Amino acid sequence: MRILLLILLFLSFAYSLGLVLANNTEVGVNLLFSQAPTMNLGLLLILCLILGIVIGMLLALLIFRVLQNKWEISRLQKLNANLQEQVTQANIVIDRQANAPSVQEAVYGATATNVQDDSVIDIDDGATLTKQKREH
Repeated sequence: MRILLLILLFLSFAYSLGLVLANNTEVGVNLLFSQAPTMNLGLLLILCLILGIVIGMLLALLIFRVLQNKWEISRLQKLNANLQEQVTQANIVIDRQANAPSVQEAVYGATATNVQDDSVIDIDDGATLTKQKREH
C-alpha cells in the first residue's frame, strides 16, 4: 500500500512539474476585490487544482458525515420502535397475569376469597381457638 501511495505521489509531482514547464507564460490574476501579482500559469493551475482537491475533500467529508448521521438516526428510530413494541407486549403479559385468577380462586371458585381467615371456634370446655394466617 505504501509503494502504491509513493508511486501516486511521484506521478502527481511529475505531472505538476510538467504543467509548470509547459505553461511558462506570466499572467495577472484578478481576485475581484484585489489584484494578485503576475505569476506563472502552470503554478496558477497547480494552485487551483490543489485548492479544488482540498475543497472537494472537505465537502465530501461533510456530506459523508451528514449521511452517516442520517443512517444512525434511522437505525436508532428502528431500534426505538422495536423496543416500544417489546414494552407493549410486556405490558400485555403483565396485565394478563394481574387479571388472571389466583390459585385459590381457580380451585375453590370465586367465593374462596370471601371466606374470613379470623374465625373463632368454641370447644366444649370453654377454650377458644383462633385460626390465624401465617405471615411468611
